[in-house]
Amino acid sequence: MVDITHKIKTLREATAIAVVRTSREETIKAIRENKVPKGNVFEMARAAGLLGVKKTPDLLPDCHPLPIEYSEIEYEIHGLEITISMTVKTIYKTGVEVEAMHGASVVALTMYDMLKPIDKNVEIGTIRLLNKKGGKSSFKVNSEGLTAKIVVCSDTISKGEGEDKAGKAIASKLKEFGINSDIIIIPDEPEEIKSALKNAKTDLVIFTGGTGVGPRDVTPQTIEPLLDLKLKGVEEQMRNYGQQRMPYAMLSRSVAGIMDGKVVLALPGSTKGAAECMDAIFPHVLHVFKVIDGKRHD
Repeated sequence: MVDITHKIKTLREATAIAVVRTSREETIKAIRENKVPKGNVFEMARAAGLLGVKKTPDLLPDCHPLPIEYSEIEYEIHGLEITISMTVKTIYKTGVEVEAMHGASVVALTMYDMLKPIDKNVEIGTIRLLNKKGGKSSFKVNSEGLTAKIVVCSDTISKGEGEDKAGKAIASKLKEFGINSDIIIIPDEPEEIKSALKNAKTDLVIFTGGTGVGPRDVTPQTIEPLLDLKLKGVEEQMRNYGQQRMPYAMLSRSVAGIMDGKVVLALPGSTKGAAECMDAIFPHVLHVFKVIDGKRHD
């Protein structure tokens, strides 16, 4: 299966339709009057469709098991055709399009099975996805023209005794969203951190390193007094995302805020920690630019 461990949970919804075509008005009448020999067609098919949604990952190898938190089936009769509408919802990391289509298919097959004794020409027509919501496709942001400064805070790397990997990982993540960035390396010194922040002429300033609890971890307490506004929800999301992946994330003091119209982030110095923080909040954090400067980034 595709790796979705890096994704965040959002409300996902999908609606699929299927069409069952009968060949006689008597068939539709029997359905309406509940006179089909095998039983109540709509109710039996509804029950089968709900089971079909739940069993989707058991039958389709690449589908992830996920919590189905809502499913509903509606029927519409147009002449000799019955349109089945299947809606599925969940709060999870991946969508429910296949679950909705599979459920609609099972409803249609159940109706076919129940109707064939009285209508030898019944057939299943269109099965397709009608619409879907949730995930990145429903929360698009415009990153066009944005620039970023990445500041690597490390005594070791600034002395040339180590290699920067976290800064490069952040730059790679930003590139996925079309954001150009450059990297500078400074020691864990408050004055160096302040200077890097105040002199940055970019839309984003992203620090990596110095967010732990060691004696030289001074990035958060240096940055926070300079911020005009803290983005506490962004900080909470980064820590929550990290905590779901490893227990030491609770010790991180990642920072997010706004200063002079710039988004300022302070991420862990480990490559994995920095990359996970980026996955946790990007690209959705970029919505802040639409709020603070709608004309430029709308």
